[in-house]
Amino acid sequence: MNLLNQTWFLLKKEILLEWRSKYAFNGVLLYVVSTVFVCYISFNLSGGFTGTQGYPIVWNVLFWIIMLFAAVNAIAKSFLQEGKGRLLYYYSIASPQAIILSKTIYNVLLMSLLIVLALLVYLIFFTNTIGDPLLYFTAVLLGSMSFSTVFTMISAIASKAGNNGTLMAILSFPVVIPVILLLIRISKNAMDGISRSFSYGGMGVLLAINAIVITTALLLFPFLWRD
Repeated sequence: MNLLNQTWFLLKKEILLEWRSKYAFNGVLLYVVSTVFVCYISFNLSGGFTGTQGYPIVWNVLFWIIMLFAAVNAIAKSFLQEGKGRLLYYYSIASPQAIILSKTIYNVLLMSLLIVLALLVYLIFFTNTIGDPLLYFTAVLLGSMSFSTVFTMISAIASKAGNNGTLMAILSFPVVIPVILLLIRISKNAMDGISRSFSYGGMGVLLAINAIVITTALLLFPFLWRD
């Protein structure tokens, strides 16, 4: 099979396994809903801060903090669940590029679904202060893509180092920090209703980071795979 067919075959396998167990989806969705609800209750109990009205920056930063930890929980274990026997089977039927691509595409789809559902839950509990919904939704999709590409690559590296959580945190920190800062800036512009032209540069940088991460994963993963 060529690269495209191998990637499609492995992607269908990932979706089928998730559809049968729904472990990652249900677990992360429960985390997001419960976290948003706890934040809502906490803000109500604080007095004068109900629904974060008048505090759009808090509304925005809190959302991305929740999404960051949701992405870690959903994606960080991409390669942890694969046993040695299954990995050996993959080695005999598919190329390493197809494996990392299928994992990345699956995580992008999973994270996009989760982050859209989380935004809907967030809007139910908290007051909607978004001035440009379309730009904010675009930022949300870019965020799901960025988190997925970064954590998939880092998860692959950590899995070959004994699933070292410390190593994963160290490797992901330099990449995730600029990504989260860009996402907060773009989404803040959307909340303030600022012209979209001011956000195009940040969106371009995010797309460039995603392209670099995917290219790096395609180049490095075959060497990791040989071990």
